[in-house]
Amino acid sequence: MLGLPDDIRAFLFDLDGVLTQTAEVHAAAWKDTFDSFLRAEAARTDEEFVPFDAVADYDTYVDGRPRLDGTRAFLRSRRIDLPEGGPDDPPGTRSVHGVSTAKNDTVLRMIHDQGVQPYPGSVEYAHRLRVLGLPRAVVSSSANCRDVLRAAGIEGLFDVVIDGVVARREGLPGKPAPDTYLAAARALDTPPEHAAVFEDALAGVAAGRAGGFGAVVGVDRTGQAEELRRHGATVVVRDLAELIPGEEP
Repeated sequence: MLGLPDDIRAFLFDLDGVLTQTAEVHAAAWKDTFDSFLRAEAARTDEEFVPFDAVADYDTYVDGRPRLDGTRAFLRSRRIDLPEGGPDDPPGTRSVHGVSTAKNDTVLRMIHDQGVQPYPGSVEYAHRLRVLGLPRAVVSSSANCRDVLRAAGIEGLFDVVIDGVVARREGLPGKPAPDTYLAAARALDTPPEHAAVFEDALAGVAAGRAGGFGAVVGVDRTGQAEELRRHGATVVVRDLAELIPGEEP
């Protein structure tokens, strides 16, 4: 069925990097946020400033994870221990919440300034699924998921959205835990072995593998096909158009 086994009956899509061209925006926002923080830390401790790597650090520590988890993972990699703080901490507060809020403010500004473009191959794939009457969900750690879908003009293509807002309300751990994808499969009344996960993030494909999904499609936008396979992708494509008969990315 559109490039996947015939027993796949539900289709679960990550947002950034799979449906919309916003993964690079997130990477740039993380870099802006962490570099500002790291410069201040270097000045405070009189140590060398080592910038955030928008490819290696992004892929390893923050891509696909909930914002707070990404902040914690990266800071832990630099052996920086911050107080947790709280959701009311403004940008500039030396806390996990303060750094995370700064990142969110930055990415929202970038999205407002640059707009949101969907990937044409992904839009066409989702259109084909809708025509066939096959259920579709978006699964994202972002609390801004619905805003991004609306800005890209594709919100109506999906039956279910499991995002950061839903995960927080229902107490679902984020990727690489499979819980958000499992919640989407339940919402579509489909066992995970008959559902496919579409992910560009290493944490996301790991979640698909952990959840026992029937197919885990790794979308390789940045040349990390082998890493996607190692983390659990059963199929790797550069663009979802490759899965459509007769289409080219």
